[in-house]
Amino acid sequence: MVLNSLPWRRKTKAAQPDPFEPTPILRLAYQAPVKLLLYHAYHTITSLRSNPTPSQPPIRIVCMSDTHGHTIDSVPDGDILIHAGDMTVYGSIPEIQAQVDWLCSLPHKEIVVISGNHDTYLDPRTRPSLRDDQRAGAVDWKRVHYLQHRRLSLSIDVDPPGADGEETTHLLARETKSRRVRIYGAPQIPACGDVNVHAFQYPRGRDAWSETVPEDTDILVTHTPPKYHMDLALPSGMGCEHLAAEVRRVKPTLHVFGHVHWGAGHEVVWWEGCHDAYEKGMRIEPRWFKGLLNPGLWWNVFRVMYRGIRELIWDKVWGGQGPNTIMVNAAQMHGNTGKLGNPIQVVDI
Repeated sequence: MVLNSLPWRRKTKAAQPDPFEPTPILRLAYQAPVKLLLYHAYHTITSLRSNPTPSQPPIRIVCMSDTHGHTIDSVPDGDILIHAGDMTVYGSIPEIQAQVDWLCSLPHKEIVVISGNHDTYLDPRTRPSLRDDQRAGAVDWKRVHYLQHRRLSLSIDVDPPGADGEETTHLLARETKSRRVRIYGAPQIPACGDVNVHAFQYPRGRDAWSETVPEDTDILVTHTPPKYHMDLALPSGMGCEHLAAEVRRVKPTLHVFGHVHWGAGHEVVWWEGCHDAYEKGMRIEPRWFKGLLNPGLWWNVFRVMYRGIRELIWDKVWGGQGPNTIMVNAAQMHGNTGKLGNPIQVVDI
């Protein structure tokens, strides 16, 4: 995203709230009361569902994004470390290299990185905006896998439970398994700043995603969120609707992103009727007396609750788990404060 402290940031007028700042709930209750109900009904019901069962043995994924030149002293252990972009503030080679050097100093077996809109040098279209000394030379990626519209297949050796403990036996050591993980990374985002300075932007509303992600992708890494998921969904959402459709088509096990700092956290999207109703309802403009007289909007509120409760019962009573994707907004920056503050997200798949 575009940080308030950057010199090219235009100050917004009081009548034009910053879309990257959360809208106060009282204002939302006035502007879009039915969509607010829809949003909370969906998230309340889905939060009660069981967590997806990871494959055995599980692979631990450590997720971060939007470090903006900062380093973190204590990073949780894991098999794969993923950084979903915005390593830097200005996007110069020295800034990028400093982040790469820090990431390479961490003990994770594999490190995967994509670019964000602040990583200016990595987009040839925005590279000329940097001074000559900021773009002289090249980035030494060392052992980092840098993905820019690229697919990566990794073989991860996973130790069985107890293999690192005091009771380790030779038999357990021989039972170490190798799992294949397919990762796809892409940096493009809907435009949110100067297209000559901020990298990998496309006009908001343009489809930059359809049929771009390989169907066998296990982990998708993007900088932008999908629309209506951990992207400040109300009042309008800062993510991309075309990315959301592509994630639905592919259904990766894990989708890691960042960009919208206030959306940090994780959720599980179950690709079932409750989710369908949620997205359809969120796409409806709250007209007709702020949506209160819109039957289509109310119908989707009803569908979220009815289908959601049915799916919750199927989960809790019969143990059924349908297709799902774990979505992680891994932004480390605490809002637009310029300081890190969000926890690193850790997921077992």
